[in-house]
Amino acid sequence: MAALRPGRKTLLPVLCRAFTGRGCQLAPERGTERRDAAPSRISRFCPPRKSCHDWIGPPDKYSNLRPVHFYIPENESPLEQKLRELRQETQEWNQQFWANQNLTFHKEKEEFIHSRLKAKGLGLRAESGQKATLNAEEMADFYKEFLSKNFRKHMYYNRC
Repeated sequence: MAALRPGRKTLLPVLCRAFTGRGCQLAPERGTERRDAAPSRISRFCPPRKSCHDWIGPPDKYSNLRPVHFYIPENESPLEQKLRELRQETQEWNQQFWANQNLTFHKEKEEFIHSRLKAKGLGLRAESGQKATLNAEEMADFYKEFLSKNFRKHMYYNRC
């Protein structure tokens, strides 16, 4: 994670886990416990002690979303706090949704490839030792089927 210093184009390295600077505080990392979801790690990166901005981390390994560490101003009003908390909840929900969605996608894709290769009488590895693959037309069948099967889930996601 990094932030740009005003007037500079270089990124500052991440220096700390705790955020204890005067007037500066990060919201606690939430959403790290995922009971029924894909295992996911929220980045352990943390802004420097004196940073007073939200920080955006590297993409999550499972959801591919970039987690945000929210800055909490010393004099945060109740309305600002509510907005920050809603933003955190939204981020957690998005992380959870996409981690689960990506896990399901990869699992079903592998199952599809294995079943098609088996139907062709092929193994998972070609004679040369390379991983056996399907062509673009065959994979298009999977993508179409996956999107159709998950249509309602995506519609729900876009409404929320």
